[in-house]
Amino acid sequence: MAHYKAADSNREQFQRYLEKSGVLDTLTKVLVALYEEPEKPTSSALDFLKHHIGTATPENPEIELLRLELTEIKEKYEATVEENKKLKAKLAQYEPPQEEKCAE
Repeated sequence: MAHYKAADSNREQFQRYLEKSGVLDTLTKVLVALYEEPEKPTSSALDFLKHHIGTATPENPEIELLRLELTEIKEKYEATVEENKKLKAKLAQYEPPQEEKCAE
């Protein structure tokens, strides 16, 4: 009988752990979303859960910072590409055509 009490105690501790860490809340939200889905997924329900669990979790602040950094770097890259095009066009004005170089 003592073995059953220990198992119940472990189960209750694990349940409290899941509640505190937000796992139960997240799973509940995703399962409710699946239940309320007008057209159930043609693939498996497990794929639905996998896809939606990632979107149900709160954003990590570090991820947001990385996204902002990525956006800034993309903008700098685009500006550099544009500047490169302008400089190539300007350089082309001062360089003789390729055919004349070969003749010399």
